[in-house]
Amino acid sequence: MGSARNGYRERLVLAVDVGSTVLRCHVYNPAGQIVGSAEDKINVLYPRHGCVELDHEILWQQFVAVVKEAIKDAGIQINQVASLGISTQRATFINWNKKTGEPFHNFISWQDLRAADLVKSWNGSLTLKAVHGSCRCLHFFTRRKRFLAASLINFTTQHVSLRLAWILQNMPEVKQAAEEENCCFGTIDTWLLYKLTNGSVHATDYSNASTTGVFDPYLMSWSSFLCSLLSIPISIFPPVHDTSHSFGLVDPSIFGAPIPIRALVADQQAAMFGQCCFNMGDVKLTMGTGTFMCINTGNTLHTSIAGLYPLIGWKIGEELVCLAEGNASDTGTAIKWAQELNLFTNFEDTEQMAKSVPDCGGIYFVPSFTGLQAPVNDPYACASFMGLKPSTSKSHLVRAILESVAFRNKQLYDTVLRETSIPISHIRADGGVSNNSFVMQMTADLFGQTIDKPKHTDMSSLGAAFLAGLAVGVWSNKDELKKLRQSDALFKPQGNWTDYEPSMNSWELALQRCSNWYNDI
Repeated sequence: MGSARNGYRERLVLAVDVGSTVLRCHVYNPAGQIVGSAEDKINVLYPRHGCVELDHEILWQQFVAVVKEAIKDAGIQINQVASLGISTQRATFINWNKKTGEPFHNFISWQDLRAADLVKSWNGSLTLKAVHGSCRCLHFFTRRKRFLAASLINFTTQHVSLRLAWILQNMPEVKQAAEEENCCFGTIDTWLLYKLTNGSVHATDYSNASTTGVFDPYLMSWSSFLCSLLSIPISIFPPVHDTSHSFGLVDPSIFGAPIPIRALVADQQAAMFGQCCFNMGDVKLTMGTGTFMCINTGNTLHTSIAGLYPLIGWKIGEELVCLAEGNASDTGTAIKWAQELNLFTNFEDTEQMAKSVPDCGGIYFVPSFTGLQAPVNDPYACASFMGLKPSTSKSHLVRAILESVAFRNKQLYDTVLRETSIPISHIRADGGVSNNSFVMQMTADLFGQTIDKPKHTDMSSLGAAFLAGLAVGVWSNKDELKKLRQSDALFKPQGNWTDYEPSMNSWELALQRCSNWYNDI
């Protein structure tokens, strides 16, 4: 932190990452080093079963506090900050009154399941079957991929689309405001931008918009067809800009001076950028609250059959990078839950506990607190331990949980290989769980590929900083960024994947036993 504190007034970049569990702010110097930091725990609310929310006012106060604390920690003046980049958890949204700026409700988290019945109803509806059939015909005659994608689409609770439809159906004041064009919709980045600019800017970027399920990445615009289908007024949505864009200035009353806001980016896409996965075939594996596997598909959107999601990675001027993504929503969540049950004291202990037993003792863990995503795609699956015995120890349980993370990684990896047919060039891992060498080594063995873990695993923040810094000339190009990324460890395959095959087959049987649970009781 010395150069900032010794008075050398270099140009610094501020990056804030609003994750699912932690809100972090880092100050970066031109060498890509962190010279000041602050963080706070995200206050997640569970008002009733299946509902997951964030208090908008608390989140705003935390955002302002961590920025001020990081600047203080760096020992700098606010006018040394050249630009601000914001990375946020995706598909968490809010609606507010356009005239007063007052929200109608809390943020509805991407983990929220209140629309599960609506999802089931729509996915089984005659309307959606008719849409699928029509789009298949259109694809046959036009060969346009967007019609093929539409012919395969099924809703999930992680999409904003049906959670937003649920809000409009169940909150009359939101519906009325939307119909009167007095309603603003926003994901977290949009709300923070609105607050930072004192209500003068309502906007988002392509990476965040593409994760909502309401945006058509083939047309690069909000989907008027989907909005019409779900009775969502399209007027509530913000304009969509490049990921690296001049979004406005922070109101000087907030931090004491205006700061240019030069990047808004969804967290997984930010991590992809921070990992320098700039080329087609580059893969990023983030293991945080959830697991997210993304592959760079170049400027071509991937049309998935098994549930991979086509996303905009980032758009910077003429450059458009697309990703295909699969995810498992309960990675860090399951580990944190196990810690709260006192299965272990510190996360660092889990590695040794797992290695203290030769195997999981026939115990299998199903990591499904919020359903199972691609390629299983079952929002009603339940979390469980299978095969418990009187001889089962805490170490067996912990190992079963860690193995379930690696097995889900393998499922996602196989789906990416099978669906995209893109040769994989690099695999780079990040997120808190990537610090566990048991999970990393088992994943490398299952993939049969080397996995590169960087020195700093907070990649979403670094990606937001890179994007914001490129916009103002702190860094001149991507080659410069590649030189700043530092590897910490390379995990090379030590065993054959077939050694794990019997265990994974048993684990997949456990998944089947837990499927559709909440629908059957």
